[in-house]
Amino acid sequence: MGPGYYQGIPNEDYHKGSGVSKSQLDLINKSPSLFQWSLNAPEDDEKKTALNVGDACHAMILEPHRFDAEYAIGPDAPKNTKAGKDAWAKFEETLGSRQLLTFAEGRKVKLIRESVMAHPQARWLVESQGDVEASIYWTDSITGELCRCRPDKALPAMGWLMDLKTTADMGKFARSVYDYRYHVQDPFYSDGYQAHFGEPPRAFLFLVVSTSIECARYPVRLFTLDREAKDKGRFAYQRDLQLYHECRQSGDWPGIETLRLPHWAE
Repeated sequence: MGPGYYQGIPNEDYHKGSGVSKSQLDLINKSPSLFQWSLNAPEDDEKKTALNVGDACHAMILEPHRFDAEYAIGPDAPKNTKAGKDAWAKFEETLGSRQLLTFAEGRKVKLIRESVMAHPQARWLVESQGDVEASIYWTDSITGELCRCRPDKALPAMGWLMDLKTTADMGKFARSVYDYRYHVQDPFYSDGYQAHFGEPPRAFLFLVVSTSIECARYPVRLFTLDREAKDKGRFAYQRDLQLYHECRQSGDWPGIETLRLPHWAE
C-alpha cells in the first residue's frame, strides 16, 4: 500500500497490512519485541468474537448499516417459558454470523446513541458529511517509514478529524488520555492528515461517551487537547518511530523491560 487516502479498506485488511500504526508504536514504546510478538502470537478466536460494547456503540453511532449487518438484538423474552423459547428459536433462525446482544445490551447501546444525538455539537459531527474509517498512509519525512492511521471520522471539507471513545468513568477520561496515549494519537493522525492534504487539520476532536449511567443518563463530552499535550505526544511518537526504524534496520528487537518499585514502596 502506497501513500494516499483510501476508503473502503476492510478493517481486517487494514490491521494486517503494511505501515506502522499508532497502536503498534504503543507496543514499541513498551518493548520493541512486543511489536514482533503481536505479529506472530496466535489469537483466541473465541475471545475475538466476544461482545465488545465499545465496538457496538461505535457501529450504532457512526455506521448503523454495519451495526445491522454485524449485530443482532435478542428478544425481550425469558428462555424458561414456552413463549420465550419460541421467540428465541425464531430469532436464532435469522441470527446467522451476527454477534448476539441481549435485549438489555441492545437497549443500552441504543440509549447511548440517543444520548450522543441529544448533544448538539456531537450530533452535528455525526451527521455532517465525512468519511468513516478512511485510511491514511504516508511516508515519515525523518525515518522514511510508511505510517498509517484510520480516524473514526474525517471531515476533509472542514479540515476536522474526530475519534469516538467510550469510557466507564467520564471523570477519569483525562487519565485515560495519558494511559492510552491519546495525546500521541492526535499528532500522529494530524501529521498523517497534513502529509496527504498539505495542511494540518483545523481540529482533532475526541467524542467521548460514557458506558456508565450518571444521573440517569449516559454522559457525552467533546474534548480537544491543548498545545502542550500535542507537543509531548508528537515528541513521543517521533521517538517511538525512530526506535522502530532502528530495529528494522538492525533486525534486533529488544525485549527485556525494567520494573521499578511503586512510589509508595520507596
